[in-house]
Amino acid sequence: MSISVLELVCFVTAAAAVWLWMDSLRVRELAIQAARAACVAEGMMLLDDTIAISSLKPVRNSDGRVVLQRAYDFDYTDNGNNRIKGGIVMLGHVVIMLNVGHGQSPHLRVIH
Repeated sequence: MSISVLELVCFVTAAAAVWLWMDSLRVRELAIQAARAACVAEGMMLLDDTIAISSLKPVRNSDGRVVLQRAYDFDYTDNGNNRIKGGIVMLGHVVIMLNVGHGQSPHLRVIH
């Protein structure tokens, strides 16, 4: 039984797509936990208990390895009547930046 080059390329592409999807779900959960914890620490509430991806790109980490950097947007509130925009940036599975705070002047935390 012989596998053609096309079949091999299709298999590798499908495996990479599945890996990207599973890894993205894992990182998204970590980002939700970090955003929720930051909101609680600031006396805020994460709205809809969810985040939305706004950017995905390959970048080099401090070791020079290529990893995926994902940026997410989310909404939070300080009093339940308004929506304030927040953001979080993940480098691989690590939070490197988080933007959440009071009113119109949110705190930007660079975590890396």
